[in-house]
Order: sequence, then structure tokens, then C-alpha cells
Amino acid sequence: MPSLSIGGPPREEVGKRAPQGQTRAGDRGRRLPPVHTSTAWPYARGVATSKTERASIEVAGREIAISNPSKVYFPEAGITKLEVVRYYLAVAEGALRGAGHRPNVLVRYANGIHGDFFYQKRAPASRPAWIEVVALRFPSGRIAEEVVPRDAAALAWMANLGCLELHPHPVRAEDLEHPDELRIDLDPVPGVEWPQLQAVARVVRGALADFGLVGWPKTSGSRGIHVNVRLHPRWSFSQVRRAALALAREVERRAPSLATSKWWKEERHGVFFDYNQNAKDRTVASAYSVRPRPDARVSAPLTWEELDECRPEDFTLRTMPGRFAAIGDRHAQIDEHPCSLEPLLELSARQEAEGLGDAPWPPHYAKQPGEPPRVQPSRRRRGQAGGVRRVPTKPLIEIGRAARKEDALTGLEQWKARHPEAAAHLRPADVLVDAMRGRSSTWTRVRVNLEHVPENLRPAQEPLDPDYPPAVPRRGDFTSASFRRSRRARREE
Repeated sequence: MPSLSIGGPPREEVGKRAPQGQTRAGDRGRRLPPVHTSTAWPYARGVATSKTERASIEVAGREIAISNPSKVYFPEAGITKLEVVRYYLAVAEGALRGAGHRPNVLVRYANGIHGDFFYQKRAPASRPAWIEVVALRFPSGRIAEEVVPRDAAALAWMANLGCLELHPHPVRAEDLEHPDELRIDLDPVPGVEWPQLQAVARVVRGALADFGLVGWPKTSGSRGIHVNVRLHPRWSFSQVRRAALALAREVERRAPSLATSKWWKEERHGVFFDYNQNAKDRTVASAYSVRPRPDARVSAPLTWEELDECRPEDFTLRTMPGRFAAIGDRHAQIDEHPCSLEPLLELSARQEAEGLGDAPWPPHYAKQPGEPPRVQPSRRRRGQAGGVRRVPTKPLIEIGRAARKEDALTGLEQWKARHPEAAAHLRPADVLVDAMRGRSSTWTRVRVNLEHVPENLRPAQEPLDPDYPPAVPRRGDFTSASFRRSRRARREE
């Protein structure tokens, strides 16, 4: 059972007395009795923090320093950094089953869910000697040492860095070239409600069974559903991705009105099966990850029967520890059911013989053999008399670009206010919100598909508002702006 000590200047609670056994002014540096890891600190919102406030938690014989433990990470729910640490200790066994023994990208929210966040592939140079790392080679040819959590102490250390989510690669640290997990990421387009996702998940379950695969479903913790399939580590990243593409097309064939495998957003409808999450260097939030949502939802492992009955908001940082204590990890047996990829690779070969070859890769990957032109449909070139020029297939206009998604969506609302007649004809899927991921951070682009707007009401392309130029990448894994943020985040942890 972890124990806790608090250090720093005297701290005053605002509005009520501290519960028995917790620290008040004058208790500075005192070691407190063990506290159950799922216990929240109800008075955390009323604590005045200072940059010298410290706590330490003893986990598995290791003492983990927690800086600024009362910093509020989720303002709407009043959840602090220390509560995030305690959450991961409460579900450590399950969280390590999903993210442990694998290299992890650190996704750091040092100033909470409404502050800047960034992706950090390289493990911090100033880390405890017991934190394991492994050298991972990326498709770009660069190499970085990434953190490999092995125990609950490592999870607590990562949470102290502001890592709300766990983003493991689908490989074990002992074999970095052969994934042992096929990842099915079901992502709804705007306007698609939860029951349609559940319906597509049932189609996925049937398809997996027909190909001899065992799927383990979970909520993504955001809007989607994930299904993981344990694999024998015999196949390459390219083979696993190609198998995922074949499965995505099969699901689309079985439920064409509900699901799509189309990579380009302007061609999607319903629920998108993101096969490219299986490309090398891609990661997704693993089981029990806390997501940056106001209610602190988590990615919840489920049975198939539970998936039919639940809502994603049922599972939060504050409700999951009780569920875990009561029923354990729903994916506890996942490692006992490794599967073969051969049936899906045979399906892929049949699809290719029928004319369905490879599909587009993510934008930062080198052009792959057999890949179709990596150009969105609305910008494809068509042969014309007198030469070759671009002929749009979709009437797309770009609204704005912003470092923060909220600012980009504000620009969209301003555009709608300027063009109310056109906006009235838009369908939810006509608004394309693109998370443009750089090496260490993301920015947001908003576009609008005007195909459902009568031609006489279609606005022309206007100057972008907002118009955010992404920082130019420099040496290493950080853009210059992201690097400044990372230094600031380290100072503010």
C-alpha cells in the first residue's frame, strides 16, 4: 500500500477542515499513514499551492517525488495531479497489462487539460536510474530512447510529468520489429452517435470470429471504441497494417451504410475504421488511460456484453478504481489468447487480386510501394485537353488554422455567422476538423465541404481566420515552439 508524505511551506485549507490523517499547516514533512490509492482528496480545490510544494509516495519500495501535487489538472471536476497519480496506482495492474513492457510516447499535459500539451518521444535525461528505456528507430531513420514502464512506480513517475494518457507502441521492448497487437480504432465522423458505434463494433466482433481472432473491446475514453487483438509476434509492422486494412474493408463491406475504411475525411461517413493506427510509430491511448476531457473519462476495458449496454461517460478517473477493485481487469486473460494473422493476410491477398491494393499512408511516412497517389480526392489531377490540371471533385474551402482546437472552431462559428444561409445547409460530416500532428505537438485545421449547399449560396474561399503558421521543425523531436513549452513545463511541474 503506498504511503504519502508532504513537504513545502505551510498550506491553508479554504472553507473546511482537512479530513483526519491528511496534512494541514504544521504537518510539513510528516509521513502520513497509508491511504487507499483510490481515495480522492475532497479538499484539493481549496488548497493554495506554491511552486515549492512537494509530496512523495512510496510504491514498491521506491519513493516517488510528486511536485505541485495540488495543481488542478481537470478544473471542471476539480481533479489534481496527486489524484491522477493515485488513480494510476489503483489500476496499475490493468494499466501495465496494456502499456507495460512496451516503449511509450510521453504525452504531457503539464498545465492541465486546458493548457498546452506536447508529445515527447525521448525519455527525459534527468530520470531515475531505475526507469527503463529502449532505443526505438522511427520511419524517418531517427533513433530515440523511449520509456518502458515495468511497475506501478514507473506509472506514478510518468503521471508526475503530466502524462495523463498512456501511449504505448504495439511491440514489446524485447522485440521492437514484430507487433504483438492488432489495434482496431473505430472513430465516428461528426454527427454519429454512440449507438452506431456499438452497431459497428458488433460487426467487427463477427468479422473477427469468422477469421479466428479474439477481440478485446474498450471505450477509447473519448468518442470512439478500440478493439485489441493479441498476436503471435511473427509479422512485420507492414503486414499488421495491411491485415488491418483488409479487416477494415471487410467491415465496410458487411455494413456499408454504417462504416467506412476511406482514409480521406471528405470521403468518410458513419464510423471510420482507422487502419493506419497499425503503421509503425503510431500509438493510441491504452487501457485505463485518462483522457483530457472535462469529466476525466478513462479508456475502459469491457466485455462485449458490457459494450452493448454502457455509455463512455460511465467510466471516469473517480469511478474506475471502484470498478477495478470490485471486478478486476476485464482484459486479464488477453495474453493467454495470441492469434494468427494469416487469415487476414489471405483476405488481403484476395482483395488485391480483385483490384483493392494498398490505401494511403499517414502524411509523414515515405511513399510506400504500391501505395495509390497520396492526394485527397478534391485535389486530384485529371487528364484534360491541352494538358493536366487539378479538377476539384469536392467543393471544399478552408476556414482556418490554429494552435488550439478551440480557436479554430471559434473561427468556424464566425464563418457561419457571416454566411448563415450556407451554414444552414451543412451536415455534421461536412465540417472537417483535422488534427495536424507534427513531431511533438498538434495544430488544428478546419475545412468545410459545400456539396450540400446550393451552388448559388456557396461562399468563395476567404483569407484564413485564424491563420496559424505551424512552427518549422528544427533539430531533434521538438519544434522550436514546442521546445520552449517543454522547458516551461519542466519548470512548472
